Amino acid sequence: AAVSLVAGGGREELAELATQEGVVALIIPRGGEGLKRALSAVATVPVIYAPSGNCHLYVDAGADLDMAESIVVNAKTHRPGVCNAAETLLVHSDVAGEFMPRVARALMAAGVELRVDERAASAAGELGSKLSRASEADYAEEFLALVMAVGVVDSLSDALDHIERHGSGHSEAIVTRDRDAARHFQLGVDAACVYVNASTRFTDGGEFGMGAEIGNSTQKLHVRGPIALRELCTFKYLVEGSGQVRI
Repeated sequence: AAVSLVAGGGREELAELATQEGVVALIIPRGGEGLKRALSAVATVPVIYAPSGNCHLYVDAGADLDMAESIVVNAKTHRPGVCNAAETLLVHSDVAGEFMPRVARALMAAGVELRVDERAASAAGELGSKLSRASEADYAEEFLALVMAVGVVDSLSDALDHIERHGSGHSEAIVTRDRDAARHFQLGVDAACVYVNASTRFTDGGEFGMGAEIGNSTQKLHVRGPIALRELCTFKYLVEGSGQVRI
């Protein structure tokens, strides 16, 4: 067995590689959506697709707002061009009036363009007029840049509904001091990595203690989440007997 890196090559070479049943056991493509579409159209060997990362941060009514601001700024600005950067901020309406002005100011100071709904603009106060209005498409976008979509929701359930509609199943986070809300979020969101009071930027094989990361998967099988060498392993059962037969 061997693990190889195949760099370069065009679509014809890709199609040839992806149809080598019995020779190629698995392909993990690292690239854009065009590469994934090209592979899915022809592949006859197993493929684990590295997902897009439309990651969300939800600031709950029970959030520590100092903590929330720190997490939001880190998740968006630490490395905005990677798949575990936050792309959408959802804020509970109970804290939007207090939180939106401060988080908007902090993000704008870091060079982030905010695309907000009307409720978020209103909650931002005098800063609201300086913010772009979000389109529905913005909430489904993986910006990979210093751009963030922002919306105000009335409940945790509304936040979960929004994430279900627009999320990519990569990494989702809630900031809250309410353990029941945190547990509800953990159980209710469908994502490979779910965070409570922490940045989505931790979704990485190295950060998880798994060693060098090969990829990241949102598929349910064969592996989900960060992929290191261990995650590529399967099982071989060695059975020794002394004449046993099944009855």
